[in-house]
Amino acid sequence: MTSGQPGTGNARPTPTGAAAESQPPTKAAAGTPTQQNAATKQDAAESGTAASDSTTKGTDASKDSDPAEDSGTVDGAVKDSAAIKDSKSAKDSDPAKDGDTAKDAKADGTGGKDKADSEVKPVGPERWEAFASAPEPKPSIFSRVVRAVGRFLIHEWTLAALGALALAVLMTWPTLRYPRYTLPQDYWDPSLQAWQMAWSGHILLAEPARLWQSNTFFPELWSFAFSDTLLGYAPAGMVGSGPEDAVLRYNIMFVLAHALATLGAYALARQLGAGRIGAAVAGVSYTYAPWLLAQAGHLHVLSNGGIPLALAMLARGHGWSLRHGYRPERRHDGWVYAGWLVAAWQLSLGFGIGLPFAYFLAGAVLVTAVLFFARRLRTGQAVPFGRRLFAADVLGGVLFAGVGLLMAFPFFKVTELHPYAERTIADISLFSPPASGFVTAPGESRIWGGLHEGARAALPWHPEMTLLPGFVLYALAAGGLLFSVWRLRHRLLLLAGVLLTMAFAMGTRFFDGTFTYVPLFEHLPGWSGLRTPGRLMLWTTLLLGLLAAGAVTALTDRVRELTAQRIPSWPGPWLRMATLLPLLLVTVEGLNTTPHPVVPTQPAAMRSAEGPLLVLPSNQSLDQHVMLWSTSGFPDVVNGGSGFTPRQLDDVRRVSQSFPDQTSVDYLRTLGVRTVVLLRGQVAGTPWEISIDAPVESLGISRQDVGDAVVYRL
Repeated sequence: MTSGQPGTGNARPTPTGAAAESQPPTKAAAGTPTQQNAATKQDAAESGTAASDSTTKGTDASKDSDPAEDSGTVDGAVKDSAAIKDSKSAKDSDPAKDGDTAKDAKADGTGGKDKADSEVKPVGPERWEAFASAPEPKPSIFSRVVRAVGRFLIHEWTLAALGALALAVLMTWPTLRYPRYTLPQDYWDPSLQAWQMAWSGHILLAEPARLWQSNTFFPELWSFAFSDTLLGYAPAGMVGSGPEDAVLRYNIMFVLAHALATLGAYALARQLGAGRIGAAVAGVSYTYAPWLLAQAGHLHVLSNGGIPLALAMLARGHGWSLRHGYRPERRHDGWVYAGWLVAAWQLSLGFGIGLPFAYFLAGAVLVTAVLFFARRLRTGQAVPFGRRLFAADVLGGVLFAGVGLLMAFPFFKVTELHPYAERTIADISLFSPPASGFVTAPGESRIWGGLHEGARAALPWHPEMTLLPGFVLYALAAGGLLFSVWRLRHRLLLLAGVLLTMAFAMGTRFFDGTFTYVPLFEHLPGWSGLRTPGRLMLWTTLLLGLLAAGAVTALTDRVRELTAQRIPSWPGPWLRMATLLPLLLVTVEGLNTTPHPVVPTQPAAMRSAEGPLLVLPSNQSLDQHVMLWSTSGFPDVVNGGSGFTPRQLDDVRRVSQSFPDQTSVDYLRTLGVRTVVLLRGQVAGTPWEISIDAPVESLGISRQDVGDAVVYRL
C-alpha cells in the first residue's frame, strides 16, 4: 500500500508503530464519519487484496520501529483532543521523524494541522479506561482521625472499660446520686478515708516532707501511718478543698475502684485464655461478691483492682497464659514494666490488701525461677527468656520493693513509738470467722441478706465473718472442675488454691491456725499488723472466678460449634444468648441494699478556728468527722480516729471530761492547744451538758458562741 492510501477501514488491520508514521492519513480520514465510510468503500474497490499486503507491511514495519514508540495497535477512530496532544508530544520528541513526516505531509499536499487532526487513537488498556471504576480518593486527615477514633471506640478493651464503668455506677447506686452529701455504708470510716485522700493531695503540693506528720492526733509523730493511707489516690486529693469536695472525691473513687476491679479481673482471665463472656463472669464475680458488700465502708479493701491487673500485665509481658503455656515469641518487656508499676501503686494504697499481694508476688517469682531452671536442666536446652525481660523484672522488682520499704518505714516507726499498737493472736481470734461464714451473706445483700439474718446472729463479729462469695460462683466453679478449657492439672491447682486461701481466711479457727495463719503472723514481717484474716477471701474469690471462667468459656465454645453445624441455624442466636445466663446470675447475686447516710455538716466554728485545736466531745467515731471537717485549711487538731488510739489521746479525753476547769486548761496549754470547740449538739448525756454555759473569766480564757458550738480560746 502506498502512503496515499487511507489509514482506516473496517476491513483492514490497523497499522502500528513506525508503520503508522509511514502512512500519513488523507483528508478523508480527518473528515466526518460519512466521508470516512465512503473513502473506505472506494479504497476497497480499487485495492482489492491490497489489505493483506498492507497488513504484512504494517507488521514488518512495526518490528523494525523504535520500541519506545511501539505502543500497540490503533484503529481508525478520530482521536480526541487529549490523544492529539499526547501524539504531538511523542512526535516532538524525535526531530528526525518530525522532519520526515513534514516532508510526507508536504508531498501529499496536506499541512501539519491536518496531519495532527488525522492522528489515529491507540488501542490497548486505554480504550477500556472509561469503563473502569473511579479510583478511591485519598482520605483526608479528618477522615483518618475519625476512622481511628471509631476503631478505638469499638475495640474490645475500650468496650470492656466502658462496660465496667457503667456497671460500677449501676451496682453502687445511689452513690453518685448525692455525691457531695452522702457516703456509702456509714459515715465513720469513709470520713476517715476521705480525709486521707484530701490530706495526701494537699500536703504533697504544699509541703511534701511533712506527709507522714499529719494535722490530726496533734502532737503525735508519724500520725498518717496510724492506719492504711490510700496514698495511691493522692493525685485525686490535689483537686478541690473542704469537706464537700472530700466527700465528692471519695464517692468518685469508690465507684472507680469497683470499675477497676472488674476490668482487672477481666484482663487477667482473658490473658490466661478465657473467652469474653467467661472473663466477664470472672470480673463481675470478683468485684460484686456478696461478702464484699460488708466492706462497702472500707475503700482500702475495695481498692483491689490493681492485683489482677498487675498479674495480667506481668503474664502478658512474659508471654504466658494458663491455656497456652509459655510462648517466648509473645514476650514484651513494656508490659512487664507496666505490671510492676501497677503492683507498686496497689501496694501504696495500703498493706491490709497489699501485703499478702507482695508476698504472693515474691512466692510467684521464686516458683517461676525454680521451674525455669528445672526445665532447663531436664531438657538440656536453654529456654528463651532474654536479657531485656530479665532487666525489666529486676528493675520492676526493685521499684516494687522500694515502694514497699518506703511505705513500711513509717509503720515501723509507729510500732516503735507505740508498741501496744501491735496485734496479738488474741486480737486475731476475735476476727477469725468459722466455716459457716463461707455460706453466710451480709445484711447488705439484696438476695440473701434477709434470708441469712439468723446465721449472721450466730457470728461473733458478722461484718468481718460473712464471707459468702456467691452460690452461683460456687456452682460455676464446681462445674469448672469437670468441664473447662483449663487443663486438669490447672484445675486441680486452682482448687488447691481455693481450699488453701479459705483455710488462711479462717485465721485461728482452722486447727487454731497452727499450720496456716499463726506461722505467717509470727515469722513474716508486717503480717502481725493484719487483724482481719477474713479479707484473704479476696484471693479465694479470684480463684473461684478463674475456675468459673474456664467452665463458661468451654460452654460458649461448645455452643459456637453447635450453631455452626446446625441446619437451619435459626436456634443459634438463642443458644448464644443462653451463654449470657451465668453472667446475669452472677450480677444479680451482687445486688446490694447498702445505706447511704448523710454526712454530718461541718460546724461553722471549724471553718475559722485556729489550731492547734481540740473538738469536744472526743471519741473514735466523732473524731473521724472532725478529721473530715479539718480539710478546710488543715489546722492541727488533737482529735483522730484509726486502728488504734494513742495513749496521749486517751489522756486528753480523760482530762477534758471536766473542761472548762483549771486542770484541763493547764494540761491543754502544755500540749500547745490554743482553741477548744465544744459542740452543743453532742453534749447530751455528757459532763459538758452542765458546764457548757459556765463562766470562764477566772480561768484566763475567752468564750464565744459560733453557730451551734462554743469556741474557747486558751
